[in-house]
Amino acid sequence: MFEIRVICDPADADRITTTLNTLFDTGAVRRYPSRSTAKDRLYVTADHQPNAQTWPTPEEAYATAPSIISEIGWTAQAATDKPRGWKLERDFWLRKAAVLDRIALQDESDGIHGDACALARQAGQRVMDMDAAVCTTCDVRPYVRQQYAQWVKSKSQ
Repeated sequence: MFEIRVICDPADADRITTTLNTLFDTGAVRRYPSRSTAKDRLYVTADHQPNAQTWPTPEEAYATAPSIISEIGWTAQAATDKPRGWKLERDFWLRKAAVLDRIALQDESDGIHGDACALARQAGQRVMDMDAAVCTTCDVRPYVRQQYAQWVKSKSQ
């Protein structure tokens, strides 16, 4: 169990409280005015959710994934097939984020620290934004692995 203190604009207090309630097992929120500004102080006792999210390993998530070359080809083709200004679908961003994550994993295991990791996070953030996912305490790359594994499973059913 731990205590969280947030200092925020009063207009943001309800949104912050709702977000904390989704991320943690929380007690009642205690709300006080800030001592020196026009902000509110929020205090909440929290604990990790009893059924905390488990993330699949890269090996689990990408066990049945096509080759990296094949996925690069698919994403390039999908990007060029859409008319200019057309909104690309979630499947595109998920597959792009997954292939970039796989490239970054390979680079990291080879000791290379290039752009792949940053690009994987950017594409993963796009997926999280599309999902309106609330995951402020996690890295986007495990989120992409989880979503990719679920997507593959749904495609095989």
